[in-house]
Amino acid sequence: MTTQTLTQLRQLKLGGMAHALQTQLEQVGTYEGLSFIERLDLLLEQENLSRDQRKQARLIRQARFKLSASVQAIDYQHPRNITQTQIARLAQSDWIHRAQNLLLTGPCGSGKTYLACALGHNACLHGYSVRYYRLSRLLLELTQEKADGSYHKQLKLLAKVQLLIVDDWGLEPLKPAHRNDLMEIMDDRHGHASTLMISQLPTDQWYASIGDNTLADAILDRLMHNAHRLQLKGESMRKRMAELTEDVHLG
Repeated sequence: MTTQTLTQLRQLKLGGMAHALQTQLEQVGTYEGLSFIERLDLLLEQENLSRDQRKQARLIRQARFKLSASVQAIDYQHPRNITQTQIARLAQSDWIHRAQNLLLTGPCGSGKTYLACALGHNACLHGYSVRYYRLSRLLLELTQEKADGSYHKQLKLLAKVQLLIVDDWGLEPLKPAHRNDLMEIMDDRHGHASTLMISQLPTDQWYASIGDNTLADAILDRLMHNAHRLQLKGESMRKRMAELTEDVHLG
């Protein structure tokens, strides 16, 4: 009877409950004093926990982060113009719930991508869907999708992502078609979903980097409206890490 019950739970995709029941059966002394309702409540609690963990793992996998990063591992020892208070507020993810944007700027190697991936990972833990792209890769995919007829389907999928992270904004001049692609993306997401832009360029140079006054006005109006901003400063973190590694080897 026990084996049959465990099998049925797994067939019903109640793996967390099945695992918890197996534990109760193996540790009789721990649970024998509990009422039926108390033991059932523990089974349901484990099932909910298991489902949350599976969802988080799926969201993290689908996000395709460039770096494995976490909010807890962010380095505050070296001055970069960010504080634990700022990150703690962003880590609450209320800005994503409100469909607000985050503009993350700073010099090469200052840790922008790590910070963005950490906030994205944290958003996944809060149950939000996230997707990371380098801008050049995103635009290339959209160009290919125009050719195979899946362009509009992809735009709809991008519009549904609750946090879209776009890295390397402003590194290369935009082609006219790419400006239109960005306009479509920003228009779909404005007021409905959050976008995190990462750039080496200060935000006051973004207008010129787009290359078309009319589209620049439209894109940046949607992107910068109610946006949070983090401007990283300081020496390259990659250079610091390389120096530390060299010191370890020399020691």
